[in-house]
Amino acid sequence: MSRLARPTNGRMIGGVCAALARRFGTSTSTMRVIFVVSCLLPGPQFLLYLALWLLLPSEEKAARTAW
Repeated sequence: MSRLARPTNGRMIGGVCAALARRFGTSTSTMRVIFVVSCLLPGPQFLLYLALWLLLPSEEKAARTAW
C-alpha cells in the first residue's frame, strides 16, 4: 500500500477519491462510484470528504516533507 496523499494528476475536485483508490489498489472510477453511492445513504460522507481534502497533504508537499 502506498502512502495516503492527494495526487497531483488524475484528480477531479480535491483528489481524495484518487488518493483512496491508490491507497487501496482500486481504480479511481470505482472509488468515485462508491463515494457517490454512499452519499445516497444517511451519514456524514460529504463532511468526511471535506475533512480529508483539508487534512491530506498533496503529493508534492508530502514528497518535500518526507525523510
